[in-house]
Amino acid sequence: MHTVKTICFFTLLITLIVQGCKDESSPPPQAPAQEKYAGTIAAVGDSLTEGLGVAEEFAYPALLAQKLQDQGYRYRVVNAGISGETSSGTLARIKWVLTLKPDIVILVIGANDGLRGIDPGLIESNLRRIIQALKAENVIVVLGGMRIVQNLGPTYTSAFAAVYPKIAESEKVIFIPFFLNGVAADPALNQSDGIHPTAEGYRKIVAHIYPYVTRAIENHRETVLPPPQ
Repeated sequence: MHTVKTICFFTLLITLIVQGCKDESSPPPQAPAQEKYAGTIAAVGDSLTEGLGVAEEFAYPALLAQKLQDQGYRYRVVNAGISGETSSGTLARIKWVLTLKPDIVILVIGANDGLRGIDPGLIESNLRRIIQALKAENVIVVLGGMRIVQNLGPTYTSAFAAVYPKIAESEKVIFIPFFLNGVAADPALNQSDGIHPTAEGYRKIVAHIYPYVTRAIENHRETVLPPPQ
């Protein structure tokens, strides 16, 4: 009995020693993945950002990340889109967005507000508060302009569309006049619902927004690079 206990004891002791040796010889923990990047871009919005109806790799944030990488920009792109979200929903979760530590936010929100006929004044207030919360944390904002169909009448649709350039000008943010430019209302670039882009539609969107995103990247570089001596 004592022999069995002795054998078990020494077996356990040897196991612990071997494990200790492995721990000492193993490489140190790798730095978080984001450290290899020059910055983080958060794509914030609704289903148009999330990529409803297409595989994740064909949503615009993933395609944008690939294009940036191909062009030598070492920026991580996080898809922070949620289907069905309104400007009020984005405002409610803006603190969560900030936990992503974004350097740049591409904000494309409001389409669902428009479809529901939400007061443009409320949309404007929400967008302004979202942008101000981001700017308070030194986040560079790229605001995507939105338009909606004429179902609610020309007065509403005009007031809705006017919200975006008005905010972009007063808040001094980079402005994409119409996020879906060249894609909206084109059956060949949209899914059967006529609202959500196909993979090819998202490729066209990325080509459209790319100059605005790289402008934001250049602005970010100016803030992080040391001034010339």
